[in-house]
Amino acid sequence: MDSRFDSTGAGITVQRALELPGLRSGLPEVLAGAERLQRTVRWVHAGEVPNIASLLKGGELLLTTGYGLGTRPADQRAFVRTLAERGIAALVVELGPRFTRLPAALVETARTAGLPLVQLHREVPFVTVTEEIHTEIVNGHYALLQRAEEVHRRCTEALLGGGGIPQVLGILADFSGNPVFLETTDGQLLYAAGAGPEGAEPLQVWEGLRGQHKDAPPAGSVLVDVPGGGPGTGSVRARLVLLPVRAPLAPVHRIAAERTAGILAVVLMQARQEEELAARGRGDFLTDLAEGRITAEDAPAQARVLGFKPGGGPLLPVVMRLGDALSPGGGWAVLARAVSEELASVGVPVLLGVRPVEGRVLVLLGLRSESERSAVADRVTAALRAGVERAGMQRPGAQPPVVVVGVPGGWAAASAGLRHAAETATAAQGLTDRPWYDARRLDIDLLLWRLRDHPDLAAFVDRAIGPVRDHDSRAKPPLLPTLETYLAHAGRKAETARELHLNRQTLYNRLARIGELLGTDLDDPQTVLALSLALRARRHVGQSSGVG
Repeated sequence: MDSRFDSTGAGITVQRALELPGLRSGLPEVLAGAERLQRTVRWVHAGEVPNIASLLKGGELLLTTGYGLGTRPADQRAFVRTLAERGIAALVVELGPRFTRLPAALVETARTAGLPLVQLHREVPFVTVTEEIHTEIVNGHYALLQRAEEVHRRCTEALLGGGGIPQVLGILADFSGNPVFLETTDGQLLYAAGAGPEGAEPLQVWEGLRGQHKDAPPAGSVLVDVPGGGPGTGSVRARLVLLPVRAPLAPVHRIAAERTAGILAVVLMQARQEEELAARGRGDFLTDLAEGRITAEDAPAQARVLGFKPGGGPLLPVVMRLGDALSPGGGWAVLARAVSEELASVGVPVLLGVRPVEGRVLVLLGLRSESERSAVADRVTAALRAGVERAGMQRPGAQPPVVVVGVPGGWAAASAGLRHAAETATAAQGLTDRPWYDARRLDIDLLLWRLRDHPDLAAFVDRAIGPVRDHDSRAKPPLLPTLETYLAHAGRKAETARELHLNRQTLYNRLARIGELLGTDLDDPQTVLALSLALRARRHVGQSSGVG
């Protein structure tokens, strides 16, 4: 910001006021308080009465010709002391008929009180001075609003670009140069962004300052309520907190915080309960980690802020995707609470987040060793499904949730693993139900899902199994289930017949008919590979390209 404005952003400085044409034309001479010319001029007032201090609020630059100063030194000293006590920015006296030079008592008292005292050697129109300074002050406030509006714009762009509350708070933290926190109305930490003094983590700042002083935050802090419950209700959803631990906070930071609170209110509008609010925050973190918006280096500190302390073992990413036919049930707040309660018995550190837009529950677990993967995956899957059932979010007869378990590893692997598991959970929709899927064994399905809108994939499916599909549309019994089961059992006819409850001759007849329709040999390895891919691909052909 322009240096002519004071550091608090509330007006211009005394120094800048003296440099404007109006006062400069009066040949100003600073007699006292030269070291305090960076004081803020909040407003300008002109007057000639002895008790003028009672008319002021503080921060004014007072213009006078000296008729209200009094003739006795005692009156002059009292006049200056009351102005200093009122907190005015500076006293400017125009020399003329009343004084040809300011009295020593006036100057000495101003020096003692630390009040900037300026005498003008030429007459100036006070109205011109007032207009000039007021114009500068208004321009300064407009500049503040522009800076705050820029923060608002960047926050909006971050949300539209796929970011969440962490990105919004990060922008505000960068702007203020201080850590920023979002807390519940009862003082529980939801999100944190920005670094503390000497690079301290936000959680350290929170525990050391805000966490210990909820009722009386440090002086100079900015606290802004995030409204909730709709316009005019007066309810509060959360609270935005800026702590001045690296640099003082100025009025522009409060303005920016108020703008940001409005954005956060929109983001949180659908979060009806604090459990859902916290779970969404963790879901935002895990999604940002998966999308690469949070680096592996920064992730551990942010995870600790959210209460996740996994230790030194590998991290296991798990993603559950609920089916498209969700029942409203108790909503995502109930789901988050139910799943969290179920996961409490798993016995390892857990970070659980929800993403209602994608219909996902994301989980990061801290293992002691990679050998625990399978056993922990079994327990986590059971807890996730039990939570969905308790929350009443699965419609009767609908496809059960899909749970995909990634590969254990460090934070960098967790980032890639969450992304892989999230995509694979979508690609696995429609597969034979299993308690959980290993993300490594669904790479072909994921590849086909990514190609779902490519015309070559649809053409491939038509060439490979089109004749059998056409047969099933007009004749019975359908043959595609027989072909799928046969390929699933790697061509072992006895096992295929048992699963389909067919005698061998009936199975042989159906396989022969399939071979006839396709004009191929079902014992040929290349044919088997092509048919297997086509049967997998047909689930994805024509699906929307949006990531679910």
